[in-house]
Amino acid sequence: MDDSAHLPGDGGLNDRVPFLARLENEEATALRKLGRELAFAPRAPLIQQHEPSTHILLILTGWTKVTASAASGYQALLALRGPGDIVGESAAVTGRPRSATVTALEPVRAVAIDHRGFQDFLARSPAVSLTLLGLSADRTRAADRRQLEFASMSVRERLATLLLDLARTHGRRTDSGVEITVPLTKQELAGAVLASREMVQRQLKELRDRGVVSTGRRALVIVRPDVLRRIGLTGA
Repeated sequence: MDDSAHLPGDGGLNDRVPFLARLENEEATALRKLGRELAFAPRAPLIQQHEPSTHILLILTGWTKVTASAASGYQALLALRGPGDIVGESAAVTGRPRSATVTALEPVRAVAIDHRGFQDFLARSPAVSLTLLGLSADRTRAADRRQLEFASMSVRERLATLLLDLARTHGRRTDSGVEITVPLTKQELAGAVLASREMVQRQLKELRDRGVVSTGRRALVIVRPDVLRRIGLTGA
């Protein structure tokens, strides 16, 4: 990670070790050999919410977003998943339809492994099964922590916290500040902080007017992370 790793942040959307990095090299190699490699263009869906589940995906390169839609049509951004991550594993274990949609944010390469092959591999590899259980527990704990933190925050504070998290995990140092390298729309930022697009747009305008961030077409740069930190901590 570049200099942005030194920016404050609580891990938010991405504070965990990817699945493949948790495995021994031999285990990771054997697992990858079970599937076939696929390529996805930016904005292409890897997995669709509510569809029957037939396979899991191991992401090799590129970043994706995980979203879920409510009956009302509101869409929440649940997580970002990237190189080394596994997606679709919950449906593979439970046999239920997909609980979320996974969409490519940039060109993505992934290995698709059918459920039977994945389940057989887990049955033969107790250590991998325990690793997958640990990953699931870490993801649940991170989601619970984020929900607890956000419950006591205003939208302004939630957005400041999210931007710091993105700067830390997906930031690239530039002359203007720290550029967020994953292309998220205002609607996706709103879904991550459980707010409306209009509310997030107003908050971003206020931050722009204060010189805290700069925005352009599909670009977001953090100019004053110290101000975002202060907003996240005190709301000021």
